[in-house]
Amino acid sequence: MTTEELPETAASAEETAEPAEEIAEKVARDAAYWARATKSLSLGEVPPEARNINVTGRRQTSPMQGFGKMWQKTYKIPMAGADVTPQEVVATWKAKFPTFWPEGNRFYGPLTAIAPGDVALLNLAMPGKLTLSTGVLVMYADDESFTFMTPEGHMFASFITFSAFEGPDGVTTAQAHVLLRANDPLFELGLMFGGHRKEDRFWVYTLTALAGHFGVSEAVETQVVCVDKKRQWRYAGNIRHNSAIRSGIYMMGTPFRALRRSK
Repeated sequence: MTTEELPETAASAEETAEPAEEIAEKVARDAAYWARATKSLSLGEVPPEARNINVTGRRQTSPMQGFGKMWQKTYKIPMAGADVTPQEVVATWKAKFPTFWPEGNRFYGPLTAIAPGDVALLNLAMPGKLTLSTGVLVMYADDESFTFMTPEGHMFASFITFSAFEGPDGVTTAQAHVLLRANDPLFELGLMFGGHRKEDRFWVYTLTALAGHFGVSEAVETQVVCVDKKRQWRYAGNIRHNSAIRSGIYMMGTPFRALRRSK
């Protein structure tokens, strides 16, 4: 190596060092938006009326660990006529999340806005007056989106991402994007016999209510794609955690618990 080459080599090293520092800084900054890895879920204090029988101690599950066919569902609604930014839509969605759900469904989250690592308890209205107890982990949350991941026993092994973005026409659009598999054979049957329609109505209602908060009355656009038609029979054993079965057993035991308390 000649002496003339040395300054160029040193300059090259300095040039590559700066991007590396920027990348490290970005990674550190982005880490704040992600939940920390945990072996199982845990909840803090919940209201007396909330049922926590399928969340504490459960592991989170992704669509890769579910049983049924994999579906990708996207629900979108433009905030036409509303002067609102994507950040404002997401901030409102986080702060008032339970208020946009259909009647009879309860979301017991933290008192503050949704944040990475939060675990929320869900009590959902099911056929036969069954209240299904399950929950979600807030896997990711920033100013323009937040993502839920479901636990063992939930109806779906899924990622659910709520976001808002500005379209080419300058109009802000709110979106719910769901990637899911039924968690076990029983929930797969439920999807086949009306579950898909119920799931679609749930998110259409939610987005319509969110838009209504901003004075918007647009129609929700729904896109549904089956991205994997195979059922993963190696995960059929997920049924041992089935939240509907466990919730049903819990409800049948209500009279006995009341009798025990009265003694």
